[in-house]
Amino acid sequence: MRYIVDHDLHIHSNLSTCSRCPEQTPERIAQYAVDTGLKTICMTDHFWDEKVPGASPWYQPQDFPHISRCKPLPQPQGVRFLFGCETELDKNLTLGISPERMQEMDFIIIPTTHFHFEANLTDAERASVAGRVSAWIRRLGGVLDMALPFHKVGLAHLTCKLINRDREEFLQILAALPEDEMTELFQKAAQCGVGIELNAADICNLGDDADIILRPYRIAKACGCKFYLGSDSHNPNQFGEHRETFEKAVTLLSLTEDDKFILR
Repeated sequence: MRYIVDHDLHIHSNLSTCSRCPEQTPERIAQYAVDTGLKTICMTDHFWDEKVPGASPWYQPQDFPHISRCKPLPQPQGVRFLFGCETELDKNLTLGISPERMQEMDFIIIPTTHFHFEANLTDAERASVAGRVSAWIRRLGGVLDMALPFHKVGLAHLTCKLINRDREEFLQILAALPEDEMTELFQKAAQCGVGIELNAADICNLGDDADIILRPYRIAKACGCKFYLGSDSHNPNQFGEHRETFEKAVTLLSLTEDDKFILR
């Protein structure tokens, strides 16, 4: 059976510093779910736990009291609106969320590809295409080696443009990812039961570069990984376009319901 587009597990409100859109409220997000027929959505504002030392100046204000201001979340009939977060991983593989906070989250997104933050890469990793390839592998492997509640953890946007804002180098990095190392990582991811995100921003503008960008997901699928959908919305302007993008991802990867990450 074809993968059913019935959820969006990566959504930011105006509590995320990168949003600040006054219209991006829990109520507007809930209406997006109703309008597009989604059954499960999740609020995943950026978060660095005040219990974990090392927050960058950008993350420091986005602590638990701050992101909790969205609660209680509206619960329209037929929609499950969950409370989660998008935390951060620095260059030392310090994860910005404590075990205690993990228990309070319905879903935890971990981005391993936020290469635009200086605190997340070593100087050597930042300096070259080869360095960023190494960082992609090292950071993903570091997360998979952690003792995490993987049944409610998602790996965000593995082909995010923030890997390198220069499009040519971005594609060079993805093309250079070693297939054997990706296979080993995704086999481990499948064993852990972690979710692999299909991010709308990574899928919506695919062109001649589609095979390069989709290659990690195709390897992940072959390894038995499970996938969830995330719009990564920061404002309501594109709410109406997400379902089409999600359906595109399902078609391009030939996903079935057996490939779905189920957040219980």
